[in-house]
Amino acid sequence: MTLEKEPLAPFLAKPTKLGDEISITGKWIPVKKGGIFRKSAESKEMLKEWEDIHVEAKNHHGMLSTEINHAVGQDAVLVHHVFKNADALIRYFSNTASAHAEALKKVAKPEIHLVKGTAIPAGVVEAINEKNIPVAFAEYLFGYVKNDYQRSDPKNAVQVTAKWTCKSEGGLEELIYWWQRVGTDAYSLEKGLVRFEVYRVIGENALIIHETFENTNELKFHLSKGTAEKYKKDIDKIAAPENYFFRGPVSWTIRTYSKFLRLPATYSSRGSNYTVEGGNMSDGIYQ
Repeated sequence: MTLEKEPLAPFLAKPTKLGDEISITGKWIPVKKGGIFRKSAESKEMLKEWEDIHVEAKNHHGMLSTEINHAVGQDAVLVHHVFKNADALIRYFSNTASAHAEALKKVAKPEIHLVKGTAIPAGVVEAINEKNIPVAFAEYLFGYVKNDYQRSDPKNAVQVTAKWTCKSEGGLEELIYWWQRVGTDAYSLEKGLVRFEVYRVIGENALIIHETFENTNELKFHLSKGTAEKYKKDIDKIAAPENYFFRGPVSWTIRTYSKFLRLPATYSSRGSNYTVEGGNMSDGIYQ
């Protein structure tokens, strides 16, 4: 299908304020599953190990934000970190991550980690790949952040980070086109979709999408009557969603709608968390 490329709307074309920050959102699961009514010993050890990592991570120089989120409906953990810059990330993976690697991998294994920023230096790619973690690195293309990057209330906001991969060798420009349409329409149609960002995955015909919804009702509208419902059929023709990470107070209705849209989703409640005073540009600032 040939689509005529359109110029970015002014609000999508504004330069991002992310600066040198790099964020990473990833999933870990226990090496052994538990039974129907109880979690495995490995699952309990995985959670304990991540809580220990969290204590050290929040004291790591250059760590702007860190979360250890327990998955809902499955035995897994979603972790989320925001680093001040590439040097902070590289130091973290050389020190804290290395110190816990042996103990963690005895009881847990990593699934996909989504790493995004305005630019991903080679040192970052090397530091994470050395840990044998499935990962996608992505660099900023376009997007918007409303309210001058002010952070939405974490008690209500839902963060959605997802990877979409083209079904054939080509198709990336068309995939970008459709996600540009989503962002253009959502800006006015979905008042509560306060953050919308598109990142191009390095070395793949794929995109990473990051969205912030002020609350569950805004996400419900997005999935049932908003731009997800409007454009997903077009996007489905050329690409497939590989991962959807939902972080925040996701209700059962959201889980139902996302399953109806056939999104391979992991949902998590907000667990142990830390953010430096004032916040950061990747998650939002406090004013």
